[in-house]
Amino acid sequence: MSIWIILKLIGSLALLMFGMKAMSESLQKMAGPQLRHVLQAMTTNRFTGMFTGAFVTAAVQSSTATTVMTVSFVNAGLLTLAQAISIIMGANIGTTFTAWIMSAGFSFNITDFVWPAFFIGILLIYSKNKRIIGDFLFGVSFLLLGLGTLKATGTDMHLENIPAVMNFFQQFDDNYLSYFIFLIIGGVMTVCVQSSAAVMAITMTLCSTGVLPIYLGIALVMGENIGTTVTSNVAALTANTQARRAAFGHMFFNIFGVVWVLCIFRFFIDMICGIVGYNPATPNPLLLPVVLATFHTTFNVINTLILIWFIPQIENLVCKVITSDKTPKEEEEDFRLSFISSGLMHTPELSVLEAQKEICNFAERTQRMFGFVRELLEETDSTAFVKLYSRIEKYESISDNMEVEIAKYLDQVSDRHLSDDTKAKIRAMMREITEIESIGDSCYNIARSINRMMTQSKDKFTEKQVEYIHQMFTLTDESLTQMNVLLKGRKDFLNANRSFNVENEINNYRNQLKEQNISDINDHKYNYVVGSMYMDVINECEKLGDYVVNVVEARMGIRQKEA
Repeated sequence: MSIWIILKLIGSLALLMFGMKAMSESLQKMAGPQLRHVLQAMTTNRFTGMFTGAFVTAAVQSSTATTVMTVSFVNAGLLTLAQAISIIMGANIGTTFTAWIMSAGFSFNITDFVWPAFFIGILLIYSKNKRIIGDFLFGVSFLLLGLGTLKATGTDMHLENIPAVMNFFQQFDDNYLSYFIFLIIGGVMTVCVQSSAAVMAITMTLCSTGVLPIYLGIALVMGENIGTTVTSNVAALTANTQARRAAFGHMFFNIFGVVWVLCIFRFFIDMICGIVGYNPATPNPLLLPVVLATFHTTFNVINTLILIWFIPQIENLVCKVITSDKTPKEEEEDFRLSFISSGLMHTPELSVLEAQKEICNFAERTQRMFGFVRELLEETDSTAFVKLYSRIEKYESISDNMEVEIAKYLDQVSDRHLSDDTKAKIRAMMREITEIESIGDSCYNIARSINRMMTQSKDKFTEKQVEYIHQMFTLTDESLTQMNVLLKGRKDFLNANRSFNVENEINNYRNQLKEQNISDINDHKYNYVVGSMYMDVINECEKLGDYVVNVVEARMGIRQKEA
């Protein structure tokens, strides 16, 4: 076997993996906002969850994208564990479409169709409106070219005439020990190359050349099903307990399927061969890829139909296996990015979705921080006051860290190949996180003013001042609520007028209280120091309202007014 053939084999695998990646990315770009809204809505019950997982995975040709995002949604509390398990089950069905694409590449000379597709693709790439379709055609063409080259190289290698290769496979008898060994080999290969598609292509190549018997080839495919679960488990390592449970549920699903198939292995494979019309006694290499694709689909569909009725029991099991040492409150107050802690998604489109969800989480944390500030004004117990003030300080630190980490993530996304629309979204999101962090600073400044008044000053706020501050807090909290509504909603259906009206109310009320404060100081209702600290709180609320409006303008695509 010459070094040239080995390099050709490695290169064809690389070409296949690159084509798969390019096709998946272009499909996700074409799906655009629709994909994001489907992923946001996700599921209402176990069956819609399953169909959502299958549809999204088949549409974007990436079960990894679906499972990693599902884990991040569980991490942020947007999906329950039961919903996540149903989506992951569907993703396992959707990913089987890849095997059928590959079986087509091995069934006939698919490369005959590649060259016209390349020509059409390059024309579309230079067309501004059709560029993504051109990228898709190039991805499919590279994928099929890689498959065709892999098939041809496998044939040129004449592995069936190499004694060492034949002796290696012949030493494995047709028994469960051999099945188990090849199952492990398939799992390890998938973990190493991080591509179940590549392992499937290798398996089809070995089977179609007659070197690898169909039973051992299917054992490799089952190992690939287990190996692919490693990705979601690695993604969940830095996540919270619920996310780790969702990832473990993915692994349990595939391991359970492998176990029951092994129990009826020969009967099940013979049934698949009968469906396809393949006779193991008189092998037909052209049908072997179809047998593998049929097995892959049938295995995942039957496994889902069995387990979808036992999702509550699976949920209980993974909760018992993976326990939490922290209370939900302790987990919430740990600094952790809920959506983007696992790194960049496979495409900028999904990365932008993750970042947008993280910004919503950031804004919600900031409003909770403001809620603590409102409680601080009412707290009379000194020990509880100190504890609550420390909590606000911790949230301020979290706010600073979240801004930095989200900005780093968006900076990484911006280095990738982006459409003009996505670039504009990233610029808007950068502005959003800056303003949200400023909201956190304002909350902390208000808390500091209250702390100075309560702990360092001999005088206290009057009842009227406290009443006015509460009224200002109510208006400010309403502006934060409106901001969070706009951040979560679909831009097409949003109306920012309510936010602008609340901001005007805050400004007018601040001006009214400012005049009232001067009058009260002149009337000696309280001294200048108390009046100054009181207005510090009021003015900071007005600043906070301005920051909220800036976030809303960024979200709605309204240009910032020049000073």
